[in-house]
Parts: sequence; structure tokens; C-alpha cells
Amino acid sequence: MSRHTDQFLEMLGAAPKKPMEISDEARQITAFKYHDNARFIQEQLQAQAEAASAPSHKWRNWRWATLVAVNLFFVLSYRLDIQLLEGALTASRFAGFHLIDLNAALQVMLAHKHIVINLLIGTLTVFLLWVMLGGRTFCSWVCPYHLFSELAEKAHLALARRGLVTDHAFHRGARTVFWALFALLALATGYTVFETLSPTGILSRALIYGPGLALGWVFLLLVFEVFWSRRAWCRYICPIGLTYGVVGSVSPLRVSFRLEPCLHEGDCRKVCLVPHVLDVTIKGRAAEANTALGPDCTRCGLCVDVCKNGALRYEIKGIS
Repeated sequence: MSRHTDQFLEMLGAAPKKPMEISDEARQITAFKYHDNARFIQEQLQAQAEAASAPSHKWRNWRWATLVAVNLFFVLSYRLDIQLLEGALTASRFAGFHLIDLNAALQVMLAHKHIVINLLIGTLTVFLLWVMLGGRTFCSWVCPYHLFSELAEKAHLALARRGLVTDHAFHRGARTVFWALFALLALATGYTVFETLSPTGILSRALIYGPGLALGWVFLLLVFEVFWSRRAWCRYICPIGLTYGVVGSVSPLRVSFRLEPCLHEGDCRKVCLVPHVLDVTIKGRAAEANTALGPDCTRCGLCVDVCKNGALRYEIKGIS
């Protein structure tokens, strides 16, 4: 199977595999890097010291600012009655253009068993937007729950360092099962069950129109993530990420890994929301000298921030 097929299967829950074939360029880079093992170890230690002394939060700060700005735009447009951006993240209208979340549109079509023209137009608009920006970019750069979950993760890690909690991981394939389950429930019941439970929609509507009882469900999710399973909703349940991951597979914007400068110390995998996409950074796992991360990558930039030697970076296919 091709690398792209393997990455797609990994997004659905398959375990990352070692490459069957490694390019000549990658072999030469690997051989050159490790012919002097003592020097390589010294470079690793130096890189780790630099990372510890001068952490960068450039992309995280840009991402948080963008996420807050997008959601604030919804709030102000409603509160000030500007009517430029109407609705919420699930479904909205910007300057007359309909914008429908892809997963929400799928749920509605399955529930009602027919296609509404405005729904189709809005879905196409959003689809083209995220084809350009990268599908799962929505998760880390727009979704309000992602920000709260990121803060909950910091609390979880602080408690874990004190030995008060441990992370209980589930099989990543559970998200694919939930995607199919929510789709079948919509088809069978005629009701968009997932939209009732989605913290993305709940938080977006609460920010715009005011809080409701549904926020209690979001609070319970965050408590579960702090004390039991780190980033559980995004990693193992939310079908939105899977839907946008399919779109992200054709996006020209991606995070790429360059083998030559990488020291394989693993700091990038420690901060990654979906660390299996960075399996390529493990020694001996890179089949090419330059590899685009898989469609499950959220383009959050945490790995780019923590990588001091430039092995991970944003790029646009065909331009960078």
C-alpha cells in the first residue's frame, strides 16, 4: 500500500506501520547522520537543553488568537446586530453566503433523507474553504471546545506529574465506530443526535446566545479529560475530526517532516494531540527525506514550536 493509504487507515484507527521501502535519499541521510554516534548524542542533548531554556509558543499564540477572534466575530455580529455573520459554527451565513459545517450537513441529510439546496451550497462553500486551509485545521484553529480541552490537558498533565492521575487511553478506532453510530442514529431516528451532544455546537451557541443547561455536559466532558483520559473527546469520539480529516487529505497546506535536521528526541510527539501522525519522526520510520504528515494532523503548530532544529514546518504543496 502507498504511504497515503497507510496515513488514511491510521486516521481511521489502524496502528502506524514501519515503511516497507525507504528511498535512497533517506538511506543516505540516515547513514550520514549516525556514522558518528557520539556526535549525534551530543547534538540531541544540546537540542534538548535549548528547547528547555527557550520554549517557543509562536504558532500556539497565533492559533489561540485566531480561535478567539473567529468566535468573537460570531458573538459581536449577533450582540451588535451587525448581521454580517449570522448563526453559529454549526450553520451560519456570512455576507449572504451560507456556511454549513460538513459533519452537521451530513447529519441533517441523513436525518431528513433529502438534500436542501441552501444546505448543499453552504456545504460546498465550507468544503472549498477547508480544502484550501486543511480540513482538521478547523479543530485546532476554530473549534471553541479545542481551546477548553487544551487547557484541561494542561491541568491533567500537572496532576499527572504529581502522580494524582494517569491517562487511560482507548483504541483510536473508537472514533470511526462513533462516526458510523451517529450517522446510523440520524438515519434511523430522523434526529441529529450528535448535534445535541457536540460540545462544539453547544459552546458556540452558548457564547453567542447565552449559556444553557447543555453546558453541564461540556463541563462533565472536561472533568473526564482532566481526571481520566487526556483529550478523550477529540481523540476517541468526535466525528467532526474524522469528517474534516478526509477533506484535509487533499489540502495543499500541511505540516511536513524533514529527515535531515531531525534528532529524534521525541519532544514533538509529547505535545501532539494526535501523536500517531508523528510516528514518522521515530528513527527508521521515515521513508522519504521530506514527508507530509497524515490527514489526521490538526495543523496546531505545537510540534513546529517545540522543534528547534526545523525538522517540522508548515508548507504549501507545490510552493514551499
